Amino acid sequence: MCGISAIAGHKPVAKLLLKSLQNLEYRGYDSCGMALFDDEEIKLRKNIGNVNEVNAIEHFEEMKGHLGIAHTRWATHGGVTPENSHPHFSSDNNFVIVHNGIFSNFQSIKTDLEAKGYRFRSQTDTEVFANLVQDEYKAEADVETAFCNALNKLEGSYAIAMICVYQPDTVFAVKKDSPLVLGINDGVNFVSSDMNAFISETRDTVLINDYEYVMMTNDSFQVKRLSDRQIQTKQIIHVQWDRETAQKGGFSHYMLKEIFDQPQTARQALHIPSQEIEVIARKFIEKKQSFCVGVGTTYYVAMIGTYLFSKYADLYVPSISADEFPTLIPVNADQHVLFFSQSGETYDTRMAIRAATQAGAATSAVVNVVGSSISQEVDDCIFQGSGPEICVVSTKAALSQIMILWLIALRVGVLRNRLSEAEAEAQRKKLFDFSRLIEKVINEESGFIRDLAKKTSHVRNWLFMGRGIYYPVALESALKMKEVTYLHAEGLPAGFLKHGTLAMVDENMYSLFFLPNRKDVELYHATQMAIQEVKARQGKVIAFCTQDDKEVQQVLDHYFVIPETDPEVTPLVEMVMAQLFSYYSALNLGLNIDKPRNLAKSVTVG
Repeated sequence: MCGISAIAGHKPVAKLLLKSLQNLEYRGYDSCGMALFDDEEIKLRKNIGNVNEVNAIEHFEEMKGHLGIAHTRWATHGGVTPENSHPHFSSDNNFVIVHNGIFSNFQSIKTDLEAKGYRFRSQTDTEVFANLVQDEYKAEADVETAFCNALNKLEGSYAIAMICVYQPDTVFAVKKDSPLVLGINDGVNFVSSDMNAFISETRDTVLINDYEYVMMTNDSFQVKRLSDRQIQTKQIIHVQWDRETAQKGGFSHYMLKEIFDQPQTARQALHIPSQEIEVIARKFIEKKQSFCVGVGTTYYVAMIGTYLFSKYADLYVPSISADEFPTLIPVNADQHVLFFSQSGETYDTRMAIRAATQAGAATSAVVNVVGSSISQEVDDCIFQGSGPEICVVSTKAALSQIMILWLIALRVGVLRNRLSEAEAEAQRKKLFDFSRLIEKVINEESGFIRDLAKKTSHVRNWLFMGRGIYYPVALESALKMKEVTYLHAEGLPAGFLKHGTLAMVDENMYSLFFLPNRKDVELYHATQMAIQEVKARQGKVIAFCTQDDKEVQQVLDHYFVIPETDPEVTPLVEMVMAQLFSYYSALNLGLNIDKPRNLAKSVTVG
C-alpha cells in the first residue's frame, strides 16, 4: 500500500533511489520523498504528487550521499500534505524513518512523547516511531538497542526502514505483516517493499520474515530475530524476472501490456508442476469441507472456482470474501481453505489465514510473489509465475489463478472418480487451445473493442450480467470498469434482474450481457430472456456473441464478436475482451489507467 526503498552503496545512490521509487509507484502515488546521509547530516526532500511531479520540484537526482531511504505514499493516517509525506525526521533530525502499515497504538505513544516535550510536524503514525527511537537512544546510546526497544513498544502492522547520523553507513529495517525484501549486489545493497524496486540492478534477493530486522551496509547484511537479537541464516534466492519483463515493452500503459501478456501467462500457469497441483487437490479429498477465499478480484476468482468444482468434481466448494471469512465461517480441523492473492501480502486474506490456522484447518494458497507473507503462512503454496503485474488493477495475474484453479478442479474430479484421466486431459487441452485463442482475439478484436468503447464513452451507468459461471465473470468485469473508469458498473446474475434491478432500466441505462456459448443451450436461452426483459423497458444492450448469431444481433444495440470456440473456455474469452473494453473506456476518458485514484496494488492494512 506504500512503497519503501533503501539503498547502501559505494557510490552516490540518489539516482538509484529515484529509479526505485518510479518502479514502486504503483504501490502509492499521493506523495513521495527521499532522505540521504550527506556530509555528516541527513538531507530530506519530499512533496505531494506522483514521483515525476515531485521530482520536477525537488530534483531528487541532485541529492548526494551513499546511503538513503525513499518512500511513495498511499495515505492512511493524515491527509495528503507535504508534512504528512515520508520520510519523517525525529524531533532532533538525527533519525529518519519510512514506513508502510499502521501502528495501532500510535496515539498513546504520541501522548507520552508529547508529555516529554517531543514536537510533531505531521499527523502520521510514522513520525511517532521516529521520536520513539530518539527517546530510546537517549537511554541506551546504541542504535540497534534503541531500534529494537522502540519496536517492542509497537502494536499493529509495519515495514520500516531507518537511517541515522550515529551509524551513517547502515540501513536498519524490519517487518511485521507488511512486505520487505533485500536485494544483494556487489557494492550496493537494497531493502524494498517489492523486488520491482531493484530488479534492474540485481535479481539476488533475501526474504525477511515477520519479527526479523536487518542491518545493511553497502557490502554486508545481517538479519536478526527481534525477540532475542540472534542472527538468522538466510538463503540468497535468484529471481527469474528481469527488467524487460517488468517494463511496458512499447505499450502505452502497463494495463494494456499485461492484457497482451495473458496468452503467455496462461501457458505458464498450465505448466505448473503436476505434483504441486496434486498436493492441493488431495486436500479437497482428505478434508470434509473446503472453501475458496479471496478479496476483490481474487474473490471473483474464488467464485469461478465454486462453479469449476461443481462441474468437474461434483463438489460444492463455497467461495468466501476474505474480509468476511473470520466472522462468517466456524472453521475447524476437518476443513481446508484455498486462498488467492496476487501480492501475497493482502491484509484481509492474511487475517483469514490466521483464523483458519488457529482453528487447525489445512491451508493452501496460490500467489504471484515468491517469498511473500501469505506463501510463508500457509501449509502449501503454488507460485503462479505470472511475472510482475505493475498496473494496480489485476488482469493477467487473475487469469493465471483461474487457470491453476481449473487444473486443481480437474484433478479433484479425477480423485473423486467423477472424471477419467482421459476426460481431464481433454479439458486441459482445451485450456492450452484457449491460450492460443486469446492471442488471436486480443490482436484481431482490439480495434473493434476500442471503437465501441469510444461510442459508449458518454455512458455513466452500467449493468454487467451473466448466468452460471458467467455471473462471477460479470462481477469481475464490472470491477475492472469501476476501477479504471470510476463509472458505476454493477455486476449481477442475469436471473436477478426481474427481482428488483429491472426498476433501474430505462433508455439511459446500458447493460452488458455475457452471453454464453450457444452450445450451452439452457444458459444461452435464459440469458437471452434477460436481454429481452431489458429491451422491453427501452434499455440499451451490448452483448458478446458469435459472428453468425444473427438472431440475437438484431435485438442488440451493439455487440462484441467472439470466435466460435468450446463452451468451456468461452467465459474466459469474454472476460479478456471485457478487460480491453474497460481499458479503452478509461483511455477515452483520459484517466490515469495504471494508477486509479484511491487505490493501491497491495492492500496491506485493514
